[in-house]
This record gives sequence, C-alpha cells and structure tokens, in this order.
Amino acid sequence: MLTIHAADEVRRTWDDPEPIKDGAVVVDGTRVVAMGTLAEVQQRFHGARVRHWPGVLGPGRVHDGPLPDAPSPRERIHAVLKSGAVAVLARYADTAELRAAAQRNDVVVLPESRPTALADTNRADLAVVDHAGACIATVCAGRLVHRRR
Repeated sequence: MLTIHAADEVRRTWDDPEPIKDGAVVVDGTRVVAMGTLAEVQQRFHGARVRHWPGVLGPGRVHDGPLPDAPSPRERIHAVLKSGAVAVLARYADTAELRAAAQRNDVVVLPESRPTALADTNRADLAVVDHAGACIATVCAGRLVHRRR
C-alpha cells in the first residue's frame, strides 16, 4: 500500500541546506518511491493514504551509543525506535537476544556509524521530530513503529 508521509518540512539529510517546505515522502512497502511537495506527490500518487506530521521529517537515525536500559531486549530496541533511530551499532547489540530483537523489528545492525539520507529506492527509514527536536514518529522499513501520542 502506498503511503504519503507529509510534514511541514522534509530534509533529505538532517543538515539538508534546501529542505522541501510542505514536503512529502512516498513509501511503497519498504522503499521510498518519491519525494516532493505534498501537492506534487498527491498529484502523482492518487488514492495513496496520507499521514500528516507536524514538524520535520528526515531520514531515520543511527543510534551510535549504548542501548537504553530496559527490562528486556525487545524494550531496549523499542526505546531506540522511540528516539527516531532505525539502526544500532553491532558493538552495542552484543548479545544474541539483542540482535534477534533488532532483526524482528527491522532495525539494522551496523558495523560502524554512517550518514543517513532519504532518496528514491532507499529503504523507507524515516524520523519525524517536532520543532524542539523530540521524536514524534519513526518509520522503519516502511512500517510505522513509533508514534508519540
């Protein structure tokens, strides 16, 4: 199912010098298929479900430190997702249980940190932050995995 994630602003990278105002990212399954203004993508993708988010939408982040403390590996991974991160570093996902929890949630385990970006055909990993920088929503491999209420 096609989903359009729209926000006040879309950034291809978090330091994007030319963000898309009233922007949108189109997700089909696990992949980004288009970006542009909401008006442009709605014209191209009739009938797609639209999710409107306040704030700034950008690429999912890499959690490059120790995983948050929690009672279980699943809850430790969920805490990462709540921060807008969709990837963790292997040195911190250092048990079979943590790696399994990451895999079940489509969280990428990376050997080292790397920059993230939104682009057509990339995996649909998105983070939405409010104007204070707090995570509102996280989309991991095309699936909404966190939404602040």
